[in-house]
Amino acid sequence: MPTRRSRAGELLLTAPSLVWLIVLFAVPTLMVFAVALKPVDSYGGIGQGWTLQTVLNLRDPNYPAIVWRTLWMSAVATVVCVGLSVPTAYVMARAAPSRRQLLVLLVVVPFWTSFLVRIFAWKALLHPEGLIKRLLVLIGLVEPSVSLLYRPEAVLMVMVYTYLPFAILPVYAAAERFDWCLLEAAMDLGASRIRSFTSVFLPGISRGLATAVMMVFIPCLGSYVIPDVMGGTSAEMIGNKIAQRTFVDRNLPHASALSALLTLAVFLPLVVRWVTLWRGGASETMVRAREGAGEEML
Repeated sequence: MPTRRSRAGELLLTAPSLVWLIVLFAVPTLMVFAVALKPVDSYGGIGQGWTLQTVLNLRDPNYPAIVWRTLWMSAVATVVCVGLSVPTAYVMARAAPSRRQLLVLLVVVPFWTSFLVRIFAWKALLHPEGLIKRLLVLIGLVEPSVSLLYRPEAVLMVMVYTYLPFAILPVYAAAERFDWCLLEAAMDLGASRIRSFTSVFLPGISRGLATAVMMVFIPCLGSYVIPDVMGGTSAEMIGNKIAQRTFVDRNLPHASALSALLTLAVFLPLVVRWVTLWRGGASETMVRAREGAGEEML
């Protein structure tokens, strides 16, 4: 059993992080939810009193399509990123230590360049006079009249490019700690390479996969710059509407209501993940308790 001194030490170690989370995350989030229940004044600011009308205004007929577009584009980008990260992390983890460091460096290299610079570079490549468009026209895959910009496919491609490292790194961290003898044992018992990969390797890195899903899906939900630069009106997401309500319409309560909706969407996968881990830990504890009780009876 932990002593009072050890508990005090744990509290002192976690206190800075806890204060940081409360001040910079919990308090601003509560303020956003509070402003969502405020009326808007004639100057575009926050009015006096409380009202549910701001939340009820989210029943705009255009919002369901935008919410659905945000969800499916975020989900597709997450699936593609995680699907690409698994074989990449597998190769990185199986490589020699000297090559492994180089591969990790190559994954991190895009972070050395400004986020905006990378997005505008993609815009230049997909421009009607850009390199990619010219190559596709040259080999006959697209017509000269086809636009590669301002469409959901362009947004998806840039989102995958942007958030792919966020999926590779946690999967690689889990794969690096994986016991590769388990794969050899599975193949010795008659399993094929594919069967051992899907039945042994993937469950062995499940925590890394779950972390990768959250690391990609959550930023995709709140993505604003990529749809704004690459997508246009046909690829608007919730983040674009929040920016419009804040800077164009000067309707801060409405923007806060949209932000609260997005926050709930972000918290949902986190809550599901926490409940899954909690149930797994509780069931494991019960199994150990039953085993211990059985040993005592014997």
